[in-house]
Amino acid sequence: MTPEIPAPHAKPFRSGVVSILGRPNAGKSTLLNALVGQKVSIVADKPQTTRTAIQGVMNSRGAQVIFVDTPGIHRSDSSINKRMMDAVRASLDERDLFIYVVDATHKHFTKEDEKALAILRPDGSPVILVVNKTDALKSRAELLPVLDEYRKHFTFAEYIPISALKGEGIQRLCEEVIKRLPEGPEYFPPDHVTDQPARFLAAELIREKILLTTHQEVPHSVNILIDKWEETPRLIKIYATIYVEREGQKAIIIGAKGASLKRTGMAAREEMEALFDARIYLDLHVKVETDWREKAAFLNTIDWRTMSPGD
Repeated sequence: MTPEIPAPHAKPFRSGVVSILGRPNAGKSTLLNALVGQKVSIVADKPQTTRTAIQGVMNSRGAQVIFVDTPGIHRSDSSINKRMMDAVRASLDERDLFIYVVDATHKHFTKEDEKALAILRPDGSPVILVVNKTDALKSRAELLPVLDEYRKHFTFAEYIPISALKGEGIQRLCEEVIKRLPEGPEYFPPDHVTDQPARFLAAELIREKILLTTHQEVPHSVNILIDKWEETPRLIKIYATIYVEREGQKAIIIGAKGASLKRTGMAAREEMEALFDARIYLDLHVKVETDWREKAAFLNTIDWRTMSPGD
């Protein structure tokens, strides 16, 4: 009988779910994109850019990490804000690890910061503090007061300075995340990147281009509904409506002789073609839906899970 030769020792496969939390504009979405290695969450220098939980999967050698980007922790003063905070609270359940992102350029720890940290209830799951936007600092010494302040308010498993925009510190963060995950299966195939349907990604790209080109009250008052999606081997036709709350906002988005809307469509179409690897025909219209942020029926209609009329 031939003796059985033991298999060479291999490291166990690790996997788990990691929620990315933090205050608005801390750079959570930029971080998610950097971790995953491609764009799955839109980015804009506006509060509340992310409105729902966005999943991004990182496949590494011997590990699979399911990251969940969340809306910024803020006061729930409208129906849509309450839904956003519901998404944040849902992200606290059954997680293996948390990443809490703060902006390195914010020097003063405020009551709002304290309230946001309070959401990290002690449930045994470790929390890594990620201090983002270090590229905006004049010296690394400016990090010290930020780190000291957060140490006073919460016991973190690790403190990692990064620049998500430039990719600095991302490798170390990945290593720290993976080593804290339990042994587990590969939940998704290696080519799975996000759970977001293509319609939602298209709608978000349109919204991103509007966020990048408008100011004042318009960003918070805009939402996108994909009305029709026609796909052939050579072309994807996308018909979308941009909803705002007032006529004045509609005029801003359309612009003089439709110039602003045309720029938005062109920028969104170019990025969609790269993302979907297909030619895109994009048809945009703008409509007014007064106070849509407070209307449950309308919020159901634009829910990303279906991108179709709700109850």
